[in-house]
Amino acid sequence: MALATASTIPTPPADDLRDAAAGAAAPPVTQAAGGAQPQTGSLARRMLLIAAAWIGVLLLLGGVALDRTINSLLTNQFDEQLEYVLTSMIGSAEIGPEGEVYFNRALGDQRFLEPNSGLYWQISGQGHENWPSRSLWDRTLQLSGERHVYRPHYYDTDQFKEEPLRVVERTLRLPGSNTEWQFAVAAARGELDAQITDSRSILVWSFAVLGLGLFGMVALQTWYGLVPLRRVRKAIARIRTTGANRVTDPLPQEVQPMVEELNALLAHTDRQAEEARTHAGNLAHALKTPLTVLTNAASAQAPDLNEAVLREVATMRRHVDHHLARARALGRRAIGLSRTNVMDSARAVERAVARLYPAVRFDIAGSARAEVAIERQDLDEVLGNLMENAAKYGGGSVFLTVDAEPSDSTCTIWVEDDGMGIPEQQRDGMFGRGARLDTGKPGTGLGLAIVRDVVGIYGGTVDLDESEDLGGVLVRLRLPRAGLPA
Repeated sequence: MALATASTIPTPPADDLRDAAAGAAAPPVTQAAGGAQPQTGSLARRMLLIAAAWIGVLLLLGGVALDRTINSLLTNQFDEQLEYVLTSMIGSAEIGPEGEVYFNRALGDQRFLEPNSGLYWQISGQGHENWPSRSLWDRTLQLSGERHVYRPHYYDTDQFKEEPLRVVERTLRLPGSNTEWQFAVAAARGELDAQITDSRSILVWSFAVLGLGLFGMVALQTWYGLVPLRRVRKAIARIRTTGANRVTDPLPQEVQPMVEELNALLAHTDRQAEEARTHAGNLAHALKTPLTVLTNAASAQAPDLNEAVLREVATMRRHVDHHLARARALGRRAIGLSRTNVMDSARAVERAVARLYPAVRFDIAGSARAEVAIERQDLDEVLGNLMENAAKYGGGSVFLTVDAEPSDSTCTIWVEDDGMGIPEQQRDGMFGRGARLDTGKPGTGLGLAIVRDVVGIYGGTVDLDESEDLGGVLVRLRLPRAGLPA
């Protein structure tokens, strides 16, 4: 007894074919309320805001650091001038006959002789009166009172009203004296503060101009850098308005991968639409002959009209089931990458088929972790057709082996029975619609045809052979593993 390709697995009504085919050609697109596409803001605005924030932070930190550096340089220069005067004072100082301090040569700066000139000196010693410069006139410097023997000590003071001072002082003992003398030189900070203010003003304006220039450069770079995206938008608009099916404009290498994915999506959509049109045309052609037969029989009032109606309706149902199965598979494939555990599907199908054929022994073995890139419903339908055929036309035993020939890219599933098998010269013809070798048992002859079409949609293959262990038919099903391209 030879195996026939029958299938009694229930299928949805024929009215669903049009919706399934439409789903295969154009997957649904979700839009925001009101029909507007949701957006996440402007890419150019993001780039400009990020650049502006980063430029602002860098310029602020750089400006603060540079301002402190310039202030420190100006202050050090000012202090060096004061220290020079202090060193000259110490080098010119001697002890008089009564223990007092005097200069053996006059200090060179004329401002020490002008009252309130802004440059002052003063020498103080315990047990001696303060010796101030003439420029102090009737005022006295209030020194810190601390001993700084080895190095000069600098500090600011506001002891003179409206005249902030910068003071340098040093404590030492002169030769021939046991008194610790405190030498101090003070200068008004007006000149130093003016230099710091001028430098800070120049720094602020220069950094402001630099920031504006950098932001302008970023704006120009952003505009020029996004030109390829605008070209892609125009190319897509041309596809919609002119009927082109590819983006062929030369684009930078950063944008080219996106364009290649877009072209691949367009090619996939074209294939889906072409398959949907082909299915609709094939179904229309397949239904045309039965409808013509029914019309002629009804017009001629043929005596066997009832039998003709039943026969032709069964034929039309076979065609509808076949194309509906393909349309469902195409529609589900378009949704995205699928992942189904083969052993889970095989166990579920075994329980269903075992209820129809309780006398048949089913054995399932193989990898429990094998997963294939096919929807669970489609894998159930494929395995259901194969296992039902093996149970119906076999001798009472059905073996299913998962990952029978392991490889990196495909998972091989064997379905074997102990029936009479199929002659080698007739095996290829068994995948045709309505092909049956045993017409004594009920069936539509669409089982293997549906299996071939559904498996082919997912990039798999199916072929028939002879079972070495059971002697019947061996159906070898190869499906792409989950996570790998079909």
